[in-house]
Amino acid sequence: MSNVEALELSHSNTEGKHLGLALAVISCAQLMIVLDSTVVNVAIPTIHTALHFSQANLEWLITAYSLTFGGLLLFGGRTGDLYGKRRMFMIGIAVFALASLLGGFATNDLWLIITRGLQGVGGAIAAPTALSLIATNFSEGHQRNRAMGVYAAMSGGGGAVGLLLGGILVSYVSWRWIFFINVPIAAVVLFLAPRALNESQTTSGRLDVPGAITATGGMLSLVYGLSNASDHSWSSTATIISLVAAAVLLTSFIFIETRSAEPLMPLSIFKNRNRSGSYAMMLCVGIALFSNFYFLTQYLQNVLGYSPIRTGVGFLPMTVGIVFAAMLSSRLVGRIGIRIPLLVGPSLATIGILWITRITPTSSYFDVLGPLVVIALGMGFSFVPLTLTAVSGVKPHEAGLASALLNTMQQVGGALGLAVLATIAIDASKAKLLALHQTTTAAMKLATTHGYTTAFMVSAVFAFTGLLISIVVIRVPMIMPGELELNPEAHATVNN
Repeated sequence: MSNVEALELSHSNTEGKHLGLALAVISCAQLMIVLDSTVVNVAIPTIHTALHFSQANLEWLITAYSLTFGGLLLFGGRTGDLYGKRRMFMIGIAVFALASLLGGFATNDLWLIITRGLQGVGGAIAAPTALSLIATNFSEGHQRNRAMGVYAAMSGGGGAVGLLLGGILVSYVSWRWIFFINVPIAAVVLFLAPRALNESQTTSGRLDVPGAITATGGMLSLVYGLSNASDHSWSSTATIISLVAAAVLLTSFIFIETRSAEPLMPLSIFKNRNRSGSYAMMLCVGIALFSNFYFLTQYLQNVLGYSPIRTGVGFLPMTVGIVFAAMLSSRLVGRIGIRIPLLVGPSLATIGILWITRITPTSSYFDVLGPLVVIALGMGFSFVPLTLTAVSGVKPHEAGLASALLNTMQQVGGALGLAVLATIAIDASKAKLLALHQTTTAAMKLATTHGYTTAFMVSAVFAFTGLLISIVVIRVPMIMPGELELNPEAHATVNN
């Protein structure tokens, strides 16, 4: 083989067969996965009534997806390295589509919760491999940067599309179509993927299955124990067994990771002070972001009487604010460093959440709009500097791990935080209703709103904790744009 032929073969293995089609396939898959993290929020009150969910089980519509997605994200990325990114991408999309189809036919709460968890499994395999396929199919430079720009737009816009689409489907068709709609999209992606995408080279090694099982199982047990406490009591047998199981499984996970030759999450990644601080901050951001979507969705529909589509439109300023602030902070960090954005972001989030605790059963949308925008700006200002801090200074082969861990922290933080805050909201609502000595509609709305505002107050504490971590732990004065290349393996996918 001549040098020219070898060069042409190498080039063909890097670039996708049809670049435009390849980008469309990857972007559609990412949009579908990101969209699903918000589309269910708008449908929660409708699903609550249709399938007779208990108030405590309702949060599992979000946490079942978030925990399996976040808990298996590193595992899913590793499968792509070992067995081929395109192959695992297609398997992840297939699992996601099958789970969506089954979820659309759900007849009870347990059925739907299980399928939501399966959606998270499919998403955890498809999302990291989709991101890596950009590096496999697009040459470094302008083509890859353009592909990353489209991919990031899909990631950022997925939240808004999910809220609007969820509102339209629930209002004019059926809540079941928020799941059914994934099936034809996935079918098109699966048909086009082998025709548009090149397969990646595989590497030798093995999967850390024990690590994935103990980590995800431990988190599920912990969330179940916290949720069960609100439905029964902290001293109930199920609560105690779940919390003990969580402690055993998570301790086992740490032990496995310290002993494994190829750990799912090398603990050495946490040795860097700034990186560990960014992970802790993202945990707090995840709690605040997920709780705002969850409780505000229910407040707008259950208390103010909004329709699902009106609720979706009502959340648009939040999505736009996050995207705008993220774009602005990405420009600012090159001029003023990350220190100021890392202080401004959590500060704004804390102020916005404290502001929203002032809502009442008679508040208008404009009482929600102001704090919603402030919270969105705070979140948006936080994402870019947190990502830069997490991946700064890592070894090239650990860049993907460092960024994936940041996304994992957001998802797991959101799930755990929602379990805690939902328990607090339910208990506060029950206590308020008892104190009122009434069961009228007005009393129910007052008690429900009190539960939400109590949860928001605790959420503000977590946001403020993120600010304290930024002040006390992180010690990076400046990160210049040239310090990071626009490489897909070094960027986290932040789901709104």
